[in-house]
Amino acid sequence: MATTKKTTTTKKSTVKLTKERVISLYMDYVLENETTPKTVYKFCKENKMTEEEFYQFFGSFEGLQEEIWTTFYQKSVDLMHKSPEVEQFESREKLLTFYFTFFEMLTANRSYVLFTLKEHREPLKNLSQLKGLRKKVVGFAKGLIEDDNKEKNVKLLQRNERIFSEAAWLQTLFLLKFWMDDNSPQFEKTDVAIEKSVNTVFDVFDNTPLERVLDFGKFLFKEKMA
Repeated sequence: MATTKKTTTTKKSTVKLTKERVISLYMDYVLENETTPKTVYKFCKENKMTEEEFYQFFGSFEGLQEEIWTTFYQKSVDLMHKSPEVEQFESREKLLTFYFTFFEMLTANRSYVLFTLKEHREPLKNLSQLKGLRKKVVGFAKGLIEDDNKEKNVKLLQRNERIFSEAAWLQTLFLLKFWMDDNSPQFEKTDVAIEKSVNTVFDVFDNTPLERVLDFGKFLFKEKMA
């Protein structure tokens, strides 16, 4: 009786390679190896792709890391706008909604975020990956104030768009650090910090700051001393 030999063939992955797929593979690599890949060659080899395929989407790991943060931002904004009522919100409520959604997104990816923001001893080196996110947040805040200013006929009542948008970015960095250090259940203290800081920023620009500034100051003092 004739026998036939079994031949084994290596199946090529049928999963289409996309920017999102490369990001997912990179984040998995970082979490599983507790380090960033040393070379594009090694990363591609372990994930069965060519360097040419990688460079179709990113020029370097630095560019990929920046894209992860802008993806967090964009997904948060997209989720936010899935609720029709958001378009009717005032700027204060829109900024609050953005922060709540954004930090929910970060919480869903907390292990990666904590690793990548603590990877290097020099804080500025860790923050360099946020350049793209900074542009997005500044643009978002500037858009909110532009809309508000259109409704204010008296120029003295209009907010300074550049100052407000830069303040929003500093606020984002503050909230990011607060969230990283937050050990409360479901990060409820971060939710409180978001609400108080957003109200304080808007009140400062509305020239009615005292009550909420003091309230926010008490909250920060309490957290610092706890």
